[in-house]
Amino acid sequence: MFQLIGASSERKGGEMLISDKMVAAINKQIGNEFGAFLQYVAIAAYFGNESLPELAKHFNQQAMEERQHAMKFVNYVLDAGGLPEIPAIPAPKSRFSSAEEAVKLSLDWEITVTKQINDLVDLAGKENDHTSHTFLQWFVNEQLEEVSSMDMLLKMVKRAGTNLLFVEDYLARRGTRPAAAAEAT
Repeated sequence: MFQLIGASSERKGGEMLISDKMVAAINKQIGNEFGAFLQYVAIAAYFGNESLPELAKHFNQQAMEERQHAMKFVNYVLDAGGLPEIPAIPAPKSRFSSAEEAVKLSLDWEITVTKQINDLVDLAGKENDHTSHTFLQWFVNEQLEEVSSMDMLLKMVKRAGTNLLFVEDYLARRGTRPAAAAEAT
């Protein structure tokens, strides 16, 4: 038997491979990842409304990546014998004064997620949880790419100023991924 965020549950058929504390922390991260998914959908909608289809496509793809990240955590908790519990997710910001503001929010979000992932890695280390530590290394590497590509996109948006068609053209030519991300694939 183990305690999860606000609930009591029993694992059917076996023991958990990770601690209650790790399950609770990962459940919180599942909410963070779904929050990122919703924020990127809102940003994509903003760019769609601004008639910037490549930026909208880019952020829709980012949203789907964040959803995949959340599902990786859900499946990990299940595989480790825990019960995923998705916390309440705050509404995303939907209105922006500029493209720069929207992309800056995305970069700030990715920096925050990086710190959250690092906190999970630290927890795994403190608990000598080698299984979670190994699992989390994929996210550590992914966050480097996410921060780098979002930083590059923000720099391009700033450089373009009010002529975001330059950014649109660049994303269309690169397949919507800024150079740092495109080089990593």
